[in-house]
Amino acid sequence: MKKKRKTNKEMKQMPLREAASLNWRAVRIWWRIAPDRFLSSALYAVLNAALPYTGIWFSARIINELAGNRNMDRLLQNIWSLLIVAALLSIMRAAAERWKNAVQAGCYHKSQELYSKKFLCMDFEAMDRPSTHELYAMIRQNSFSGLGLYLIPYMFEPLLTAAAQLLGAFALTVSFFTSRVPEGKGPLTLLNHPLIGLAAAAVMVLLLFLSAFLFARADAYFAEAGSEDILFGNRSSAFYSTAVAEKERALDSRLYEQERIWDSYVHKATVFTTKGRLAVLSRGSIGWLKASSAGVSGLLIGLTYVFVGLKAYGGAFGVGMVTQYVGTITGMAEALTNIFQGLSRLRTNAEFLKPPFRFLDIPNEMYQGSLSVEKRNDRKYEIEFRDVSFKYPGSDTYALRHVSLRFEIGKKMAVVGENGSGKTTFIKLLARLYDPTEGEILLNGINIRKYNYREYLSIFSVVFQDFKLLAFSLGQNVAAGAGYDADRAKDCLAKAGFEERLLHMPEGMDTCLYKDFDSRGVEVSGGEEQKIAIARALYKDAPFIILDEPTAALDPISEAEIYTRFSELVGDKTAIYISHRLSSCRFCDEIMVFDQGSVIQQGSHETLLAEEKGKYAALWMAQAQYYQ
Repeated sequence: MKKKRKTNKEMKQMPLREAASLNWRAVRIWWRIAPDRFLSSALYAVLNAALPYTGIWFSARIINELAGNRNMDRLLQNIWSLLIVAALLSIMRAAAERWKNAVQAGCYHKSQELYSKKFLCMDFEAMDRPSTHELYAMIRQNSFSGLGLYLIPYMFEPLLTAAAQLLGAFALTVSFFTSRVPEGKGPLTLLNHPLIGLAAAAVMVLLLFLSAFLFARADAYFAEAGSEDILFGNRSSAFYSTAVAEKERALDSRLYEQERIWDSYVHKATVFTTKGRLAVLSRGSIGWLKASSAGVSGLLIGLTYVFVGLKAYGGAFGVGMVTQYVGTITGMAEALTNIFQGLSRLRTNAEFLKPPFRFLDIPNEMYQGSLSVEKRNDRKYEIEFRDVSFKYPGSDTYALRHVSLRFEIGKKMAVVGENGSGKTTFIKLLARLYDPTEGEILLNGINIRKYNYREYLSIFSVVFQDFKLLAFSLGQNVAAGAGYDADRAKDCLAKAGFEERLLHMPEGMDTCLYKDFDSRGVEVSGGEEQKIAIARALYKDAPFIILDEPTAALDPISEAEIYTRFSELVGDKTAIYISHRLSSCRFCDEIMVFDQGSVIQQGSHETLLAEEKGKYAALWMAQAQYYQ
């Protein structure tokens, strides 16, 4: 159902206090992960604001000297001072800008590292939730639009520049109000009256605030009115611009002419066209607000020229000071407008800070445990499921029901069953990616929740059905680390049936997989990927090894060969195999048959096949024709 668009009356800005709190938290985060971003921007902002005022200040004195006494020594002194100071400030600003740009280049990666670290340290249950990934997708879409946490460091520089510009303008403008018209100038002496100066200052400040407010309101109106359209437009363009280039989608795209679907959605995203809602608003309310702001700003400059000109005409200061006061008051108006605009944008952006903070505040609720897992040379680890039931968070349906079983040390066990019968859920509980909803899982008689979480994970080597390899070297993929034992990695690859393919790798173990980071990288087939993943499991050398349908891309004969060889390799380890192809499970000591979340049969291949009306026999007979 299409989301109802809010009317302008329904759109309300976030309360100022809440917006300030959210932005302050964002500033603290950035200060923690990239303090040099603030330091470099602060230095550049101050120098950038100081440079134009240096020219204004010295120029006013040069013009005064030319229009007055024309003292050559004083004139040359001012000229040389201007050149030297301007040159030094320009050099310093260029150095600060280079520092700022170098630091800024890494800001995107700093923010992504922040989210990556959160993913790595959060409970698997939280990371596995679709809502977590939907929230992260929203964060990335906002970042693509330049909103959210990503905006904060980019707003710091213009705001600080405007603040420095405002202070500089104020310092150079004070003398304008203290300069007095000499007595005997008739009505112009009224300009010396404190109330006249106060009234002039009040009018200038009022016009400054009015111009800045109108411009900031237009900017806030733009963001409020267009936020939904902008997000949809960016989301659509980002997805469809990358989808057409993805190799995985290429076959479907061309066979089914999916560009027709993409094209229809792209044309719905009219936010960036002249027919879009933002364009209509820009020709209406937003346009009038910005035009009014420009008109008030022009009125301010005009009144400034009149008031400054009258005092200069009355003899309060020289002609050169006219350029100083007009320039600084104009700069003050620009600075104040920028400050209002920046603060308004931060207030509007505060709403986009909520998704990052919700993501970063996802709590870890899984008990980590404190007991050390006993390091046993004899690998005598025994695991028992004791009346275990499990429901995925947010679901009312049990994925597992009353599962009770025990793993005998060194046994080869197979887990079979139809899709959705609970096989993979069983493995997730065994590896403690989730905790049972009911019942308990024991390791050597102790509830696994009491063991140190990381130590408990270390006793498992798992090859999941949706395993992933990284675009690094072959050796690093096998060892799952930057450094590795090359001979040991080669041995594991050979055991996994990858030895012949390894001989054709151009750089041996140092050959990079895929071409993400190396143009000389090698593309490997699905079957080869699975062999590398199995070699990775062997390299870890954990007492429990689990294969969760990792050979699905292989033909039945190749799969049976790998499993048969693998059975010889695991030695005294406890091995668990999950497969839809029952022929590959014949060599196992015991087979567990899952159905609708329960273990309904358990025994050897021959025992289960003898139960002609059992589930295992039915599954076997359905597949037997392919193996005879």
